Amino acid sequence: RGPPGSVVPPAPAAMDPGRPPVIEGFEPSAAHRLEGFSEKFMRKTRENPLVPIGCLATAGALTYGLICFKKGNRQQSQLMMRARILAQGFTIAALMVGVVTTALKSRKGSQAVGTGTAPAAANTPP
Repeated sequence: RGPPGSVVPPAPAAMDPGRPPVIEGFEPSAAHRLEGFSEKFMRKTRENPLVPIGCLATAGALTYGLICFKKGNRQQSQLMMRARILAQGFTIAALMVGVVTTALKSRKGSQAVGTGTAPAAANTPP
């Protein structure tokens, strides 16, 4: 208790592990909360189709390279390991392009959602 007349803030509510934390200014989309694994996978694939293509290319080059290594074809195995590295680089580049694209989309969306009123300082002439 503080001195007489002071306001004591209420104790914070206990964290409920069954519910996500409340973040000021953030409203999760109901559509994304209700989707299952396959729906989310398909949505993410449609948003950035190059990432799964790069993953499949990486896995294919690795698998074929290991098969060539087991058969004793060292030259082809080395070539496939180099192809795997290139496919991994392609996948990372596709991820980065997807991150930048998503950030630009969200920035455009937040600008369009604005109230349309500028701060008072911006409305005053110089």
